[in-house]
Amino acid sequence: MLTIKSFTFNPVQENTYLLHDETKECLIIDPGCWNYNEQQQLKSYLEQNQLKPVRFICTHCHFDHTWGALWVYETYGLKPEFHPNEQSVYDDTPARSMMFGFDQIKLPPRGEYLDLGKDITFGNTRLEMRFVPGHSPGSVLFYHVESKQAIVGDVIFQGSMGRTDLPGGSYPVLMKSIFEQVLTLPAETKLYSGHGNMTTVAAEARNNPYVLEEKRKGIHSLKH
Repeated sequence: MLTIKSFTFNPVQENTYLLHDETKECLIIDPGCWNYNEQQQLKSYLEQNQLKPVRFICTHCHFDHTWGALWVYETYGLKPEFHPNEQSVYDDTPARSMMFGFDQIKLPPRGEYLDLGKDITFGNTRLEMRFVPGHSPGSVLFYHVESKQAIVGDVIFQGSMGRTDLPGGSYPVLMKSIFEQVLTLPAETKLYSGHGNMTTVAAEARNNPYVLEEKRKGIHSLKH
């Protein structure tokens, strides 16, 4: 059975996720832990539950989602895996963090690029990967079919959506991703975002103001 554990880290209040199952193998997604105390929160949960981190994957590579990347690499020997379109974002992250008033981030070498033709696997768990650019050029989401749960990064939030004014962002592209890749998931699917509370496909189809505005304009349609 899949277990999703979330932590809210750093000044930007980013959600970091640990996914694990009965095998005790664990997936680290978007580690945003930026100081010793936050690193220890993550480490303590792993140790208390006797979990073995086996992969480190990214929905996207903005600095608030990669503050803990070097620590994960140095502690568990795992390199970040991300979509190839995120390489420029990853390379730009140290400078971008300074532009927002934070210290320069040190990043580890990247691991393998994520392949959209392959599911993400660990333990007895398989996650479907969907390409959802718009917030960043290589954003992806990870969907667990059996439990109807998805880690969606900054593509969509409860009542909102990711910003599109950063390099590689595009409002039309993001809306296309939301309508074609997020809102086509089953209505009861739980959406775990990069910031804020968990929501569902049905709730965002009914209440998200950006989604409703696109429907009003007749640009996109929904089956939910």
